Amino acid sequence: MAKFEGIKWASHQMRYLLPSKQFDLLESDSKVFAVSRSIHYGIFLAFEGIRFFCKKNREGSLEVTFLNWNKNLERFRRGISFNLGSDQQNWVPDVEEMENIFIQQYFHHSSMRDFFNEMADLGAQGYLRPFTVDEEQSIGVTFPGQPSVRAVVCRYDRYLGEPFTGVVVPGMVRAVGANQTGCLKLGVNYLMSCKAIDAVKKIHPQAASALFLDDQTHLPLEKRRITEWDSSCCLFAFADGSVVKIPESNLILPSVTIQGIVSILKEMGIPVEERDISYGELIQKEKDEELVAVCSVGTAGILNRCQNLLMVDEEGKTLAKHKVNQEHELYHKLGQAKKHYWEIYQEKIKLPADLKLSKYTL
Repeated sequence: MAKFEGIKWASHQMRYLLPSKQFDLLESDSKVFAVSRSIHYGIFLAFEGIRFFCKKNREGSLEVTFLNWNKNLERFRRGISFNLGSDQQNWVPDVEEMENIFIQQYFHHSSMRDFFNEMADLGAQGYLRPFTVDEEQSIGVTFPGQPSVRAVVCRYDRYLGEPFTGVVVPGMVRAVGANQTGCLKLGVNYLMSCKAIDAVKKIHPQAASALFLDDQTHLPLEKRRITEWDSSCCLFAFADGSVVKIPESNLILPSVTIQGIVSILKEMGIPVEERDISYGELIQKEKDEELVAVCSVGTAGILNRCQNLLMVDEEGKTLAKHKVNQEHELYHKLGQAKKHYWEIYQEKIKLPADLKLSKYTL
């Protein structure tokens, strides 16, 4: 799985107990009880990744900027709800409540100011990582008794990056549609991501990412659909100048970043179609020399174009090899879209009509 590089953590994390609505600031390495349901059974483990930018405005005050972060908060809210019982749903915070605890209570805290000042001076990429855990000392196999939201903040230099090599993993399934878990950021899905990377390295030692197919393992291999990368979503660029986005479903995380990239591409005049792509079609597109690039799109890395994609069968036998077409105009436009996406946070370019920029003065 892709890794963060040049990461630096803030000195404190936050904790918000859902039943009592109690906010606390903790040391960055604050621990969880060893006898927690979250530790023993992975119960109540959901998380979110939220990119932000920090700068000093004309008045010299610190200002943080988020892009479409209401969608991040709503996605996190769905993850929290999934992890609680029907009689605990009143504990699920709404978007406004989460906005208040992250910004007004956590980001505004005096102990965070030095970190944000440093971020602003460096113009660094910021990452807010909220997650959930059961704070109760219990090993009972039940819903959490003391669920909480914790959050940590870091800055970093890069994530994944280019070039990278990917391999399709037909023998593994990241999530099962019937359980409606693929559309949520749950820890259990990312364990499968790590296992997939381990598996593809046996096929190609330099592989950095794995590309999953759907959960319809009873179908012929060529009829199964592409879903997403191990830790990010997919965009496909074709020689006719078009881009294809995989539709959202119970198997696919509704990516906030990919929605922004699609908006930017459309404003650039690039046609974007939302439809399924079968594994057989992808292989044929490569054989017909119609595949320009397969992109990894996610919060931390924004957009990275796969340099080499190895398409294999269930036994690891090569069916096709894709090498990104750096000569095609669309390849370069995808790079421009990535640059524009980050420039929106920095307010260097105009905001596309269907995106929302949120700014807060600290």
